[in-house]
Amino acid sequence: MTRTLEPTALGHSPSVERLPARDKTVIAVLLVSTFVVVLNETIMSVAIPVLVKDLHITTSTGQWLSTGFALTLAVVIPVTGFLIQRIPTRRLFVLALGLFSLGTLSAALAPGFEVLLAARIVQGAGTAVMIPLLMTTVITLVPESRRGSIMGVISVVISVAPALGPTISGIVLSLLDWRWIFWVVLPIAVAALLIGSRLIQNVGETRHVPIDIVSIPLAALGFGGLVFGLNAVGEAASEPAGASSPASIWLPAALGAAALTAFVLRQLALQRTDRALLDLRPFASRIFTASVLAGALAFLALLGSAILLPIYLQSVLHVTPLVTGLLVLPGGVVMGVLGPLVGRGYDRFGPRALLIPGTVVVTGALVLLSFVDDRTPLWFVLAGHIALSIGLAGVLTPLFTAGLGAVPQRFTSHGSAIFATVQQVGGAAGTALFITLLAVQTRVGTTDGLSLEAANASGVRLAFLVGAAIMVVAIVVSCFVTKPVSADVEAVDQRREDQHRDRTAVSA
Repeated sequence: MTRTLEPTALGHSPSVERLPARDKTVIAVLLVSTFVVVLNETIMSVAIPVLVKDLHITTSTGQWLSTGFALTLAVVIPVTGFLIQRIPTRRLFVLALGLFSLGTLSAALAPGFEVLLAARIVQGAGTAVMIPLLMTTVITLVPESRRGSIMGVISVVISVAPALGPTISGIVLSLLDWRWIFWVVLPIAVAALLIGSRLIQNVGETRHVPIDIVSIPLAALGFGGLVFGLNAVGEAASEPAGASSPASIWLPAALGAAALTAFVLRQLALQRTDRALLDLRPFASRIFTASVLAGALAFLALLGSAILLPIYLQSVLHVTPLVTGLLVLPGGVVMGVLGPLVGRGYDRFGPRALLIPGTVVVTGALVLLSFVDDRTPLWFVLAGHIALSIGLAGVLTPLFTAGLGAVPQRFTSHGSAIFATVQQVGGAAGTALFITLLAVQTRVGTTDGLSLEAANASGVRLAFLVGAAIMVVAIVVSCFVTKPVSADVEAVDQRREDQHRDRTAVSA
C-alpha cells in the first residue's frame, strides 16, 4: 500500500492524514513485539555474575551470552532487506517472533551454558528481523505528515527497551532464579505472536528477488567479524596484560573489514541489475547518509554509556544490581515520555530544530559524567544519566524519520536494514571503546598507586570524556540532516539517477 502526497511549499506542513484502523493495528502489534525482543539485548548484563556462579563458568565465557546475541544481530540484519521483499509481512512476522519465542523457551529450560548460548542465538535471529520490519512497515503505511509522531514511538521502543533490560533483570534476580528472566518475557512474546498472526495484514507487495549466494557469507564474515573483533578488543583490554595474543585480538576485526569491503563492492556491482542482497543506493541521499552517520555516533554513546554506568556503579560505588537497575530506570522513563513529543515536534519544525540541541545536550551530559570519582553521590550520576536520556530522545526520532523518509519507496527495506546494521556496529564500537579506555586508564591508575576504586573512576572519566569528543562530530553531522522532500519527488530523482547510471554502464 502506497499513499501519494503532493509536495508542499517550503515552510508549510502537509495536511495531516488519518491512519486506517487496520494500519494502526498492524503498527501497534509490531511495536509491542519489537519492544519485547529488543528488551533482551541488554537483559543479560546484570545477570552475568549470577550465571558465572550458577553455571560454573568464567566471566569471559558468560559475556558470550551478550556477545553471541549481538553477533547474531550483526549477521542477520543485513539480510532483512532481501527477506522483507521476498516474504509477506504476516509470514515474516510469525517467523521472527516464533524464533524469538522458541529461543526464549529454550533459554528458560536450558540445562547448561551451551544450550543457553544456542537459545540466545535463536532469540537474536528473531530479534534481527523485527526492527527493519517495523521501520519498513511504518514508512510504507504512514503518510509523510504523521511519520514524526509514529517514529517517535518507535524511538521509545528502540532506546527505552535496552535501558529497561538491566532494571527488569535486577528486579527479577533479587526475587527469583535467573531462569525467570526468560519466563517473564515468554508469555508476552507468545501472546504477541498469537495476536499478530491473526491481526497483521500483508503490507505492500512482495516480488521475486534472486538471492546472491556469495553475498551471504561475505555479509556474515564482514559484519559478524567486525562486531566480534570489536568485542574482542574490549574483552582483551579488561584482561591482564599479555593474557591475549595480538593476533587473537585484531585478526577477527581485520578479516571482518576485508570481507565487508568485498561485500560492499559486490553489492555495488549487483545493484545495477537489482540483484543486491543489501542495496546501497539509499546512500545516494545526503540526508540518509548524514542520518546514518549521526545515528551510529548516537548509538556509540548510548550503548557505551549503558555498559559503563553499571560497571562504575557496582565496581566503584559498590551498589547492588537492583539499585543499579533502578538508577538507570528514570532515564528510560524520560525517553519514553519524550519520544512521542519529539515526534510531534519533528512533524512541526523538522529535524534540525531537535537534532542540534539534542546532540549538544548529549555532549554536555557526557562531559558532566566525566567528573565522577569514587565518592560521587548517586544523585549526581542519576542527573547525568537523565540529561543523557533527554538528549538522546531529541536525537533518535529525527534521525530515523528524516533518514528513512529520504529513501525512495522501493529501497525502504534496504534503508531500514542499513540503519539497524550500522546501529549494531556503532553500539559494538561504543562498547569496545568505552571498555578499552576504562581498562587502560585503570591499569595506569593502579600503577601510579591509586586504589582500585579510584583507578576505575579515572577510567570511567576518560571514557565519558572521549565519548563527549565523538559527539561533537555528531553535532556537526546533524547540521546536514534536513526534512526530506516528498517520497514521490525523491523517487523521480532516483529513477533519473538510475537511468543515467545504466546509460553510462552501457556506453562503457
